[in-house]
Amino acid sequence: MTPSTHALYRRSPVYLALCLALTSALPIHAQDTAQSGNTAAAGPNSTNNTDSSTSSKNAKTLAGMQVTANSSAVSAVAPTQGSMVATQPQSIIGSKYIQENVPPTGDYTDIASIAPSVYTVTPNGSGLMEAPVVSIRGFQDGQYNVTFDGIPWMDSNDFTHHSTSYFTNQETSSVVVDRGPGTASTLGNATFGGTISVDSISPKNEFNVNPYVSLGSWDTAVEGARIDTGRFTSSGTSAVINLQNSTSDGYLSYAGQRRQSVFAKVVQPVGENTTLTFAAMWNNLDQYVPFGATKAQIAQYGVNYALNNDSASQAYYRYNQDQINTNFAYIGVQSEFAGWTIDNKTYTYGYNHFGFNGEDPNGETPNGTAYSPTDVPGQHMRNTNRSWGDIFRLAKEIGPGEARTGVWYDHQDDIRWLYEFDDTTNQLNPVINPGAPTLQLAAADRRMNDSLVTIQPFIEYQWNITDNAYFVGGVKYNYFKRDIDAPVNQKTELPLTYSKDWNATLPSAAFHYTFTSNWTAYAQWAKGYLAPNLNLLYVPNPAVSDSAVAPEKTTNIQLGTTWTNDRLTLSGDVYKINFNNFVQSQKVGGITEFYNGGGVHYKGVELEGAYLLGAGFSVYANGSINRAIQTSDNTWNPNTPHKTAALGFIFNNGPVYASLVEKFVGKTYYTANANDDTPIGGYAVTNFAASYTFDPHITDVKDFKIGFQINNLFNNTTINALAGTTAADSTPLFFTIPARNFNFTISADLF
Repeated sequence: MTPSTHALYRRSPVYLALCLALTSALPIHAQDTAQSGNTAAAGPNSTNNTDSSTSSKNAKTLAGMQVTANSSAVSAVAPTQGSMVATQPQSIIGSKYIQENVPPTGDYTDIASIAPSVYTVTPNGSGLMEAPVVSIRGFQDGQYNVTFDGIPWMDSNDFTHHSTSYFTNQETSSVVVDRGPGTASTLGNATFGGTISVDSISPKNEFNVNPYVSLGSWDTAVEGARIDTGRFTSSGTSAVINLQNSTSDGYLSYAGQRRQSVFAKVVQPVGENTTLTFAAMWNNLDQYVPFGATKAQIAQYGVNYALNNDSASQAYYRYNQDQINTNFAYIGVQSEFAGWTIDNKTYTYGYNHFGFNGEDPNGETPNGTAYSPTDVPGQHMRNTNRSWGDIFRLAKEIGPGEARTGVWYDHQDDIRWLYEFDDTTNQLNPVINPGAPTLQLAAADRRMNDSLVTIQPFIEYQWNITDNAYFVGGVKYNYFKRDIDAPVNQKTELPLTYSKDWNATLPSAAFHYTFTSNWTAYAQWAKGYLAPNLNLLYVPNPAVSDSAVAPEKTTNIQLGTTWTNDRLTLSGDVYKINFNNFVQSQKVGGITEFYNGGGVHYKGVELEGAYLLGAGFSVYANGSINRAIQTSDNTWNPNTPHKTAALGFIFNNGPVYASLVEKFVGKTYYTANANDDTPIGGYAVTNFAASYTFDPHITDVKDFKIGFQINNLFNNTTINALAGTTAADSTPLFFTIPARNFNFTISADLF
């Protein structure tokens, strides 16, 4: 059913050769490498990627404890582990798990999916389309933060994230899933659902070239190379660059993808106490995007049905396409002087998306346009945004503790338009719109320019009560402003020029206690926050209703504990979260619509741990019992599994690594429309991974690694997600679990 990738995209057969040619032009500084000692990132920059809610002092403590823990076998291989210094539930996912277990095409959502209470759906295969569901305790994408090296990033209209459009697995060193709003110093527009922190790779202390090639199911291929310069100046300058190309037909029919990515980071020490960091990425994505399938289509065409190859159909794959290019860059400064610690990041990122889709790819709307009753109707859209911002943090030991303050400023400008199109003739398709003065406006569903400004100053103090106990209290002020200038506003299709600002004051308090060097505990009370969505302005007169709309806030209460030693890492927590004015979303005809779901009460229990059995063998498990009830009608909250669990067996001894890991997701309810709650039964997916690293005794080849992954080992292809509904009849659309698939990867360390 699916054509080869060659038919969908043109491969770049010389891509890897160009990567390797580039590496050959780099000088090898043997003398600098031999004298480098520790990597430059181990200086002041070592706290660069720590959780933003942790002070600089505690960040160093955390980094040190993790290094110590990672030298023991169980912490080195545990898929997730709790933190000994965190003041809220936190799962740390290290590079070992990422590189050995997550497919090379995957992204941060695939990495985070192993954590307790996290539920994701990847219907086209790992990283081969944006994950339509990424839930943490029932909080959906847009209701929690995602950060990159501590910088919050998002689409400002609804704070969601394009998981396939930024960072690849090969550019990611670790992912931390924080299940809570953090302290006052935790920054972002959606703090109440938690934070997924993505940390980038840092330069190694020795020169190295690591080319890699991966082949897999559905004609999937990944080619790339990582280049580490080592320290190549007397001041200790070091850099890393990763170049990558991937292509795949995808699991779903005619849902191919091509992705190209470049990431670079330069670390420059300045004196003994200051480090500059320059990082940048560029990503280009071309993919065919399905909206899901009805149960009738799944029964008729198969569990992987999505798009087709019929140019007379609205589901023709060339009519349903995304062309996306993105970039991200920052300059970081970390410095210590006279008892002060400064951490500053100035950044920018941009997202440029041209999208095309048939009017109704699921067949409920007949063909016909203003030009011909047989022409194929479709839609063409563009979303583009650019953010500029700065995060400034200042800390100093004062009295029996440390005072911290800082501010986050972010300004994002957006252009959003959507036009009705005749896909057969490739021209605008005018629709009935009596108020439109021109043909172009008559075909427009939206033409919008909007901007978002966020300013978040904070202050907090860590009181070190004793050597074993400390208390962190603080407050954050959130100022938030939206401006919109829309010749054609979304939904109303009327002009609108409007401006509105909101503010919120968010206090927090946390207590941390160290019983022994192996055992710590914490208690947290905090207010979480979600800034108002742009859809609040999709009405003829926003002034009528905006006085009644307030930012969503939560009250979080959490208790937890962590134990770790050389053979055992174990953590657990209980939580209770209450909030009102809960805005939810559903997709109708591929378009996201929002509604007020009233309030929701959350509570649950979460556990995770790993135990070293001996001789390289270890066992890992996590689990959660989650409850989320809507207060308006006492019904179960959508996209909140009753429970999640994971069980894994891992062997890691010398050059050999092998793992067998299963993730279970309990029954979940999805609101397909006002009168239909569609339950999805519990399901489990089992993955197997193995690799072997050896010295091939070849000149200039230090190590050679062969890796193999089998995903969905038992070929479970049941329905696991509601994709939305059709535009015409609100018929539910579904996604299924991708069938059994494999990846075979080879890589080498050169020179």
